[in-house]
Amino acid sequence: MSADPRLHTRLCELFGVEHPVVQTGMGWVSGARLTAATANAGGLGIIAAAPLTFDQMVAAIDEVAATTDRPFGVNLRTDAADIDRRVDHVIAAGVPVASFAQAPGEVIVKKLKDAGVAVVPTIGAPRHAEKVAAWGVDAVIAQGAEGGGHTGPIATSLLLPAVIDTVDIPVIAAGGMLDGRSLAAALAFGADGIAMGTRFLLSSDSDVPDHVKSIYLATKLTGTVVTTAVDGVPQRVINTDVINKLERSGPLSFVRAARNALRFRSLTGVGYRQLLSEGLAMRRSLDLSWAQMAMAANAPMMTKAAMVDGHPEVGILPTGQVVGNIDSLPSCREIIQTVVAEAVAALDRLAEPTGPGVSR
Repeated sequence: MSADPRLHTRLCELFGVEHPVVQTGMGWVSGARLTAATANAGGLGIIAAAPLTFDQMVAAIDEVAATTDRPFGVNLRTDAADIDRRVDHVIAAGVPVASFAQAPGEVIVKKLKDAGVAVVPTIGAPRHAEKVAAWGVDAVIAQGAEGGGHTGPIATSLLLPAVIDTVDIPVIAAGGMLDGRSLAAALAFGADGIAMGTRFLLSSDSDVPDHVKSIYLATKLTGTVVTTAVDGVPQRVINTDVINKLERSGPLSFVRAARNALRFRSLTGVGYRQLLSEGLAMRRSLDLSWAQMAMAANAPMMTKAAMVDGHPEVGILPTGQVVGNIDSLPSCREIIQTVVAEAVAALDRLAEPTGPGVSR
């Protein structure tokens, strides 16, 4: 339990964690090492299983379970062809939390909840929160426009209070969350904790290569862009030369998009069958055009090549806007300890009397 009762929220009770801090399931970044490090530091670490094969997901879960006895989560993709098998394994493995970047659907929610697994989707609008709450989800991550990767148009400062007013389940603030002041502000809004992606990506426990991290550390607050040029869905990334070229090219014909996808395929090494399978799944779930499908199919592999394999020239570097305020690579334990200490200090300042004749 957190040393300060003001930080022991419904999130802590729901997940069984010490601190109300979540490390989000970032594709290709939130692997077993980062997830276990976050869990051992008292937060909720989440494995990003969405881009992994089933066997890779199983191995990651086993590795985390062998490294920590604390709760952790797994992030799943609703439109995965083997989603039922994945859900069954999450249940069988005793994973306590399942998170989703897309609405998981009422059937999946019920199956997980009946097995005692907490279900936590990420939402970007109050109406989305209301919809999934009606399905019985246990909490929602409300991600504002400042967030990295796929994100919505509503700023966190506007989204968070609107969602809190809409649902009566725990709400976790995401998008622009960085430190203890972020946590104190989220609690003041009425949230039950914060979720951070970029801050944990830029930690010493992250497997992202150092030369790629250096690109992030050099990125300013104005150095990100929200683009639909990658896969047809708005996502925040570092503004690289590749992104600029895609943006300048305008709407792609299927032939040109397919040519780009195949060119990137040669960089990422993804097979043709996987390329087609990924694209068709995204086209069905996101209502993409054929041209968008061609690029979307290879987007995960482009991200992997940049973030994991160390080829930033591929150009897909998802990030939150908060990257411009990060200049260090602490461990997950140091991050969470600092967040907690700063949050307590911020709450103490707010509790101090103010007014005429009161010195501060």
